Amino acid sequence: MTIQITDSIEITSLPPFVASQPKLSQWMAITLPGKITIYSGKVELGQGISIALSQIVCEELGIRLDQLDWVAGNTYVSPNEWYTAGSLSVENGGAALRCSCTYARWLFLQQASKVLNVDFESITISDGIFTSPSTSEKIDYWVLAKQVNLENPIQIIHEAFQIRNKVISSGLVGQSSQRPDLLAKLSGAAFIQDMVLPEMRHARMLRASHPQSTIVNIDVQGIEQISGVERLVRSGNFLAIVGKNEALLVKAVEKAHELITWQVPTKVIAQQPIDSLLKSMPAVTEVSYEAGHAEVAQQSLRASYTRPFLAHASIGPACALAQLTDGHLTVWSHTQGSHLLRDQIAQALRVETTKVDVIHAHGAGCYGHNSADDVAFDAAMISHVTGFAIRLQWSREEELTASPFGAPSITEIQAGLDASGDLVQWNMAIWSPTHIARPGWGTGINLLGAWAIEPAHPEAATKDNPMPQGGGLRNSVALYEFPHQQITHHFLPSVPLRTSALRSLGAYANIFAIESFLDEIAEKIGADPVEYRLRYLKNERARDVLIEVANMAKWSERSKLPEGSGLGIAFAQYKNHGAYCAVAVQIRVEEKIHIEKVWSAVDAGLVINPDGLLNQTEGGIIQALSWTLKEEVSWNSEEIVSHNWDSYPILMFDEVPELEVKLLSRPDQPSLGGGESAAGPTVAAVANALSQALGIRARDLPFTPEKLAQLIG
Repeated sequence: MTIQITDSIEITSLPPFVASQPKLSQWMAITLPGKITIYSGKVELGQGISIALSQIVCEELGIRLDQLDWVAGNTYVSPNEWYTAGSLSVENGGAALRCSCTYARWLFLQQASKVLNVDFESITISDGIFTSPSTSEKIDYWVLAKQVNLENPIQIIHEAFQIRNKVISSGLVGQSSQRPDLLAKLSGAAFIQDMVLPEMRHARMLRASHPQSTIVNIDVQGIEQISGVERLVRSGNFLAIVGKNEALLVKAVEKAHELITWQVPTKVIAQQPIDSLLKSMPAVTEVSYEAGHAEVAQQSLRASYTRPFLAHASIGPACALAQLTDGHLTVWSHTQGSHLLRDQIAQALRVETTKVDVIHAHGAGCYGHNSADDVAFDAAMISHVTGFAIRLQWSREEELTASPFGAPSITEIQAGLDASGDLVQWNMAIWSPTHIARPGWGTGINLLGAWAIEPAHPEAATKDNPMPQGGGLRNSVALYEFPHQQITHHFLPSVPLRTSALRSLGAYANIFAIESFLDEIAEKIGADPVEYRLRYLKNERARDVLIEVANMAKWSERSKLPEGSGLGIAFAQYKNHGAYCAVAVQIRVEEKIHIEKVWSAVDAGLVINPDGLLNQTEGGIIQALSWTLKEEVSWNSEEIVSHNWDSYPILMFDEVPELEVKLLSRPDQPSLGGGESAAGPTVAAVANALSQALGIRARDLPFTPEKLAQLIG
């Protein structure tokens, strides 16, 4: 498939999701007066994707944004577009919508041509109305809808693309359009947590601080007698309380825990440094990539970089609702993959898939496999057992202990240099568990509650995303044209804590290592870090963002910074085929690292909604700064101890630095995913700035004051 959302369009085949769901009726409907309903599998997670995809649709159909009715992530009607993940929504979801809407426009143009008795090339579409200078008559989509069969299979009509600019005049793509979801989110009840169903009961889960602990003893009668508990639901180690009064139910949770004894899973061992922990775990080792030939080196450099387990740490705890009606279960969830979650819930409950549907509802911002899917199964299970309409919300403690974690990793790099300081060897080794264990990924069931019910579903065997997308290997292949690269992957099938997808997956750690190590080499041979990168960076778009951010940050003047301050720089192309992103960070170091300013230059090809891409880049930088400076999951042999904001701190509002982001517009190039592109360059830029500020090299995340003190001491 090659579909470019530009004025110069090349199409060779249907997008995969269109090929698997080829009817127009699977992507659109025209049933409401003045509205066109669009169905999408790509959901709004706070990233602003719904407005960007809406702009693509309106641009293709020649309608206004207020004429669009958007339905996404609803398994009753929406197409299955896998997960909303990987910064692929515009690349894949946008391509699918563009293809289907272009074909729809073609069908309507043909019919309008017949009705108006004019040549179709003379027709212009604006606000959904078809007009032609050859006639005073006009017609619109809603009248024509009775004459056009949306059951038609979508086809590629090259002429439909070629005449696009002649018949469409909206100009929406490339403009910053207001997000339709923000007003309600800022002023009223817009989130899943605010939903109310008729005759609804509230529910709370009873889990130990290590979520996969099993029940040893339980006083069932004692729990049932606690004020506010209307029903106790137990199936094996799955335990929940249900009641009409949420406030009483919250109070009942603490009392109920006093009546339960738990057994921690045998796989749990006490926390130890990541490098020693991961290297002590059984591994499956393979050379995952090799290119070029290593030459004899005159000197060799080696370094190791580590990243800890990370929590999603969503400010809004997970929530889901479920309702059983005439044997059919409807679940509302802020999941990233409605169809996959539906299939897994049905399989876990041992019912037919046709008996379950999942409807996406807005939740707190989400970047990866957080708690949304697990809480959805919890609510579904309780509704399935009790028959009640259920609203279930996790607590802050559950959010920080029961959600899957971002995977830890070790990245070791050995480089060989010749006598002139040029690279002749590049060997990289990565130790990491899976970075993706979403529902529907691989075989088996990936839902926490499904592993607890009786009879229990076994935990699915872990596997990682293969190259070129990569999980732990994401962005492990340096974009630089080194004469030699070899990457060895030590995949860890089992680690003490459950891991799955977290924003950028392994790219955050791998770019941290690559871009830090390049600075170390440049320092070793006395080269400027930017100049040294440009020696090996032949991709012109990559060079452009790196040079641009260096100019933005006044790189040439960094020697003038006061003592204790530093300016660092880093670059990557996300997944080596997504957006190009370079970041420069200026810091001041006292008792801790203070981020003073961050600059970023981004090339994401044709930008559908500039404001959306700016928000994504800024948000990615802020989240990466929080990971880099503060975040680390802590546990012992009995429990996960980082279960509140005191034990798992995140970046505070007063710590957010000044941000300056520049988008390098490429309207002649395909749109590239940019939502996760800033994470890796940000952490590396901080590490490189720290090296300039204090002359120390921090290689173990996070860069807390305690770790800085150890490095200095």
